[in-house]
Amino acid sequence: MFSTFSVELLELFVSSLGETIVMVGISGLLGSLIGIPLGVYLRLTDRGGVLANSPANRLVGGVVNAVRSTPFIILLVAVIPLTRLLTGSSIGTAAAVVPLTLAAGPFVARLVESALREVDHGLIEAAQAMGASTRQIVFKVLLPEALPGIVAALTITLVSLTGYSAMAGAIGGGGLGDLGIRYGYQRFLPEVMAAVVLVLVLFVQAMQSLGDALVRRISHK
Repeated sequence: MFSTFSVELLELFVSSLGETIVMVGISGLLGSLIGIPLGVYLRLTDRGGVLANSPANRLVGGVVNAVRSTPFIILLVAVIPLTRLLTGSSIGTAAAVVPLTLAAGPFVARLVESALREVDHGLIEAAQAMGASTRQIVFKVLLPEALPGIVAALTITLVSLTGYSAMAGAIGGGGLGDLGIRYGYQRFLPEVMAAVVLVLVLFVQAMQSLGDALVRRISHK
C-alpha cells in the first residue's frame, strides 16, 4: 500500500491540498462579500424590519432560493459560459472559484439572515427611539449582536465549500477532489482515494474546531 505513495504523488497531494485551500478561501471570501450584505438586506426588508418591503424581499429571496436549490454539480455546468468569460477557461482552480462563489453567496445570505433574526428586537427599537439611522442600526446593533452567529455561519459555509470543491474535481476543477478522481477512481488506486478522504476529513475538522473556538471567544466577550 505505502509503495503507491511515491515522492511525486506525495508532492501532488501537497499541491492539491494547496489548490483546495485556495478555492475554499477565495470563494469563501467572495461569497461572504456577497452574502453578508444580501443577508442584511433580506432582514431589513422582511416583515417588521427597519426597511420593510415585502415585494423587494420576496424578489431577492426568490433569487436566493433558486440558486440555493440548484444542485451544485448542475450549477457547475450551467455557469461554464460565465466561468470562461471571467477566467478564460472552464477547468482549473481559478475556474472552480466562480461556481463556488455563486453557491456560497446565497448560502451565506440565508445563514446571516437567520443570525440577524436572533437579535433582540428591543435593541433595535431602542436604537430607533434614540434617532439612530439605518446604517447605525446595522453596524452598531445588528452586526455586533449577531457576530457569533455570523462567524458560525461562515464556518458552516467553508465546510460546505470544501465538499463542493471536491465535487468540482469531477470537471477538472483541481484540488483534492480532482486528485481522488484521477488517481483513486480512474487508475484504480483505492488507497489514494482513502488518503484523499482522510485529508479532507482532517481539513474540515480543523476548520470547524477553529470556527467553534472563535465563536466561543466572541460570545464570551
